[in-house]
Amino acid sequence: MANLANTVDMTDAIDATGTADMADAAGLTNPANVAVRNLTIRLGANTVIENLDLDVRAGEFVVLLGPSGCGKSTLLHSIAGLIDVSDGSIEIAGEDMTWADPKDRRIALVFQSYALYPTMSVERNLSFALRINGTPKAEIARRVARAAEMLQLGPLLKRKPAQLSGGQRQRVAIGRAIVREADVFLFDEPLSNLDAKLRTELRRELKQLHQRLGATMIYVTHDQVEAMTLATRMAVMRGGVIQQFGTPAEVYARPDNLFVATFLGSPAMNLLKGTMETRDGAVYFCTPQWRLEVSAYPFKHAPAQALPCVLGVRAEDVKVGAGLSERAKVSLVEPMGNHRVIWLDYHGVQVASIDQTKTPVALADTVAFSFDSEQVSLFDEAGGERL
Repeated sequence: MANLANTVDMTDAIDATGTADMADAAGLTNPANVAVRNLTIRLGANTVIENLDLDVRAGEFVVLLGPSGCGKSTLLHSIAGLIDVSDGSIEIAGEDMTWADPKDRRIALVFQSYALYPTMSVERNLSFALRINGTPKAEIARRVARAAEMLQLGPLLKRKPAQLSGGQRQRVAIGRAIVREADVFLFDEPLSNLDAKLRTELRRELKQLHQRLGATMIYVTHDQVEAMTLATRMAVMRGGVIQQFGTPAEVYARPDNLFVATFLGSPAMNLLKGTMETRDGAVYFCTPQWRLEVSAYPFKHAPAQALPCVLGVRAEDVKVGAGLSERAKVSLVEPMGNHRVIWLDYHGVQVASIDQTKTPVALADTVAFSFDSEQVSLFDEAGGERL
């Protein structure tokens, strides 16, 4: 298949398709579903993805989230047709595209690099694929004008990439995808080269763009903030396996395993080891120092006897204040502007609390705190799965 290093040529191989009949003057009309079935990808002796299933509904914004090397970009590139699959199938709009050429998949891809032609103006970069495809001039003008208006590129159309900022170049790269009016838009970490302020601005623009287009979008990132703010559903990946797939709220509040629990959240979910026990008809999480009743916890499989487990609680569900049940020494205070993170040394375990009060707290103070028992997560200690 194609050399991934040659991103400009590959982008145009994908872009150069006839799509005028897919959309009318009002914009995109054909968002497509994507179905990945039993997908396996081997690169040399390494199995990067094995027996993976993924269903993306038409019009969704699905984010593939995970650490470097987890297979998220490989999955995206296989959907785009840039990587040969070893087994399984890929369907777009109900049509088997497993072995279709990239140009026949009705997709548009935005790479991490901008993939712009340096000698062409913004206008010619936007229109290049349409011109080589023989799209009528009036249709090219309509699409370019529409993309430029959406992305606020109008004043920049005559400039060349060297005369643009990083954020402007990325908007042009996104505009190249928009003029395609494709069935599925694929984004491979498009904001990772930008500074924090530009990432925030473009993240907002991407979300608004999705709302206006109603298009199917699949987006790869290792940034949990991008995933949480952009996704209608997100797939958290590790080692080529989807660990959990759901809405950001579901994945954050009810992680399926310890990896998801600790990968999402800043600071990460607090974890404490103990046992699950039943006493006098009530269920408790117990450690040698304390116990917390969790009778209302929605167990997947309620333990019949004492079970080694891990209690997880988000920092915002650890309350600090007078009159609460537990006591610990403050080991660190991190001011964050509209809140602060108070780190507590609790029997040798560091517990983070997100606190929005203005109560004076100093290093080495002993403070009272408690866990919100209705917001905890419980995991099997051996396998790490949610109980």
